[in-house]
Amino acid sequence: MTFKLFVAAALFVAVPIVAFAQSDKPNAQSSKPTIEDAQKLVETIGGDKDKLKAYCEIGKLHEQLDNAEEKGDAKEFEALVAELDSLEQQMGSDYIRVTDRLGEADPNSAEGQKFSAAFEPLRKQCREGRIKT
Repeated sequence: MTFKLFVAAALFVAVPIVAFAQSDKPNAQSSKPTIEDAQKLVETIGGDKDKLKAYCEIGKLHEQLDNAEEKGDAKEFEALVAELDSLEQQMGSDYIRVTDRLGEADPNSAEGQKFSAAFEPLRKQCREGRIKT
């Protein structure tokens, strides 16, 4: 269930980011991020309490987006997307580049599973509420 939620969350991350990237910088994604890029990003986020807090909040927003979409509440959905965009911008361009790649990867593929596994330490910290203050 957690894996499915993460995959759904990754897909919701990719949609607004792709739209943003296309409107501002059409060639912003010149190279595909690697698993090593994802691991480096996880280390960066895990070592920065503000980024870790934002990452956990992004996960919560994805759940709220799912609920708003299921209810068909377009107004709430748009408000949540705006909040999500703001948090993702705070996370930085590396986060956006790597999470865009997550949206492209088949979650059942070896690549998709490796990307998911790379983010597991962060998801675990969010679930356990061990955000360093």
